[in-house]
Amino acid sequence: MARREQLTAPLATTKMPPSIPYILTNEAAERFAFYGATSILTIFMTNYLLGRHGQLSVMGEEPAKEWFHWFTAAVYFIPILGAIASDVWLGKFRTIIWFSLVYCVGFFILAWDHTRLGLAGGLILIAIGSGVIKPCVTANVGDQFGPSNKHLIERMYSWFYFFINVGAAISMWLCPILLDKYGPAAGFGVPAVFMVIATIAYWLGRRKLVNVPPAGKLDWARTLDKEQRITLVKLCIIFLFVSMFFALYYQSQSAWVLQAEKMNLRWARITWLPAQMQAANSVLILAMIPAFSYGVFPALSRIRAMTPLRKMTIGMFVTAGSFLVPIWIETQIQQGARPSIGWQFLAYVFLTVAEVLVSIPALEFAYTQAPKSMKSLIQSINLLAISLGNIFAAVVNHVIENADGTSKLPGASYYWFFVGAMLVTAVLFIPLARWYTQREYLQDEAPAGV
Repeated sequence: MARREQLTAPLATTKMPPSIPYILTNEAAERFAFYGATSILTIFMTNYLLGRHGQLSVMGEEPAKEWFHWFTAAVYFIPILGAIASDVWLGKFRTIIWFSLVYCVGFFILAWDHTRLGLAGGLILIAIGSGVIKPCVTANVGDQFGPSNKHLIERMYSWFYFFINVGAAISMWLCPILLDKYGPAAGFGVPAVFMVIATIAYWLGRRKLVNVPPAGKLDWARTLDKEQRITLVKLCIIFLFVSMFFALYYQSQSAWVLQAEKMNLRWARITWLPAQMQAANSVLILAMIPAFSYGVFPALSRIRAMTPLRKMTIGMFVTAGSFLVPIWIETQIQQGARPSIGWQFLAYVFLTVAEVLVSIPALEFAYTQAPKSMKSLIQSINLLAISLGNIFAAVVNHVIENADGTSKLPGASYYWFFVGAMLVTAVLFIPLARWYTQREYLQDEAPAGV
């Protein structure tokens, strides 16, 4: 029997594509690896980092936050390169497999070498591997669907996001414990193993995955008509505004973790590690995705259609509101109190609602609005918004650091700054969302019987 070749177009079916289990397994394991490592990264830099001769050589809070946000910015800037490589030359499948191997090496370096050299080397390879594959995996989700089952895309992206957070929730709870009890080798080593699992899972699905061939250098540019080029410009403007959401969102993995070190860590009969409360976001998202998909959004749609842009607009205001809780916490800390870490859980409730309203619709919006030959590229523009948000946060943390290590925006004033920036962005986004006209671009289906 001849070996079955990879599909190059989605099957004509009204059901979920057969490739979905492989994609979801890959995404859950890869996100376990990524979020497990990043959940302990700030604590590692401020408590475990070694010098050249094995002695402790830890960073201060502002430099650690700056490193974290520059790394995150790189992770989400590099997708633009991965998208071009995928759409023009390699195709999504080969791009994902090859750079997943680079990704794996980065994790093993972090697990092995705990000096600044190992930190820099590991983070560079992780940024390259994660950054290159990220737009390809996200766009490949949409590639599995054609006109016959396009009604399932919204649900699939919700499940895709659900599995992201299954991996993230477990790793953000587990990896801080591994770091605390067994050190960085275990804290980063377990994520390394899960990245290997993610790579194997994707490879095993190679015969069921739809792998749209690369367009080639000339065809890739020629496929865009004038209207599509205008759409690309408009999308870039939309995601420029969305970037401010991510400037605040990723503070939960840097500033909020460092804030937790100054709080009463005993809450709900559990003594929490400072980095563990991050898991609340992923646990909450698991509950909120079905609640919003099957309850909140259908109910609101009976009043007015809940388009992705309307969801994002509301979400931006909720994001600003989520930062009012750490403002209250910081005010209490400045007054000499040690508020319960349970207050951060409340902040995560608001932040997770904002994530459901902004981040998930942005995935669907980026795919459906992208011309067929540029799906990965437009997903990378969505990811570039994350990069720009983290660059903004990194620059702010650099600028506000005084020569003696103190901050020009001490305590609550740091969080007030980001609340103001988010509110201004949200207000300006309202007319922008009304100005944009949506148009869907979906992949053609394979002929019947293929």
